[in-house]
Amino acid sequence: MGRKKKPIWALVAADSRAPRDGKFIEDLGRYYPQEEPSRVELREDRIKYWLEVGAQPTDTVRNLLSRRGVLLGLHLERKGIEPEAITEAVDAHRQHREDRLVATAKTTPADRRQKALIVETEAAAKKEAELIEKRKKAAAEKAAAKEKARQEEEARQAAQETEEAEEA
Repeated sequence: MGRKKKPIWALVAADSRAPRDGKFIEDLGRYYPQEEPSRVELREDRIKYWLEVGAQPTDTVRNLLSRRGVLLGLHLERKGIEPEAITEAVDAHRQHREDRLVATAKTTPADRRQKALIVETEAAAKKEAELIEKRKKAAAEKAAAKEKARQEEEARQAAQETEEAEEA
């Protein structure tokens, strides 16, 4: 299924004598391998039914079911464990697999652009803050120099007035 360079795989229950792309009994889900991370949509209740009545999954389908925890849930059911414990174990398994997939997921061009934009924005903000700090420092130095010059001028004028007063 899908289109050129964008495959979508259908998970189906089929008779083993039927051709690969031929007649099937029931559609059980979809697998989207090109998405990052890959996405799987399954009708888990129907998959469990078919596995219980003897369906044999292919290696690829077995891997997908294992990743989603369907085979784990079926195994625990066959051992006679309570449904609450099964759901907890399957949820923990899914969370663990999801964390691993997210950690190893490739970054897409859109993600790289977004990250570069954030870095660029932070750099621009930092540069702007440094420029504002430099301007404040320069303004403070200019005000201090002006004040010093004013004080020196006042001292010079006071000295001249004292000299004139002594001469007079």
